[in-house]
Amino acid sequence: SRFETCWPALMKDSHGVIIIFNPELPSHLKEIEMWYSCFVQQQPLLDSQCLLVAHHKPGSTGDTENLSLAYPLNKLKLIHSNLEEDPEDVRMEFIKYFRSIITLINESREREEMSIIS
Repeated sequence: SRFETCWPALMKDSHGVIIIFNPELPSHLKEIEMWYSCFVQQQPLLDSQCLLVAHHKPGSTGDTENLSLAYPLNKLKLIHSNLEEDPEDVRMEFIKYFRSIITLINESREREEMSIIS
């Protein structure tokens, strides 16, 4: 992609990665493996720092709610967003995700401070 030169700048000091994709597009399912590899595994970030969002467009059909992703993507937290039906659910999941990232940041900061002290 023409933006690949920007990726290192985007990744620098990042604490989390949210990958949003259309589960109805087979090409997207292949692409998220590449995004995961570049932005999570190579950083390296923990799987808990990555959130997958399967976004369902209004009026989309097809049984993508029971989406089964292959390893290693199946280890990640996956939420389905359908903003017509359940925006509140998605909001709660995002809040949970951000809280977990903040907890991780605070824990690593405490560890750094302890290592400086000791």
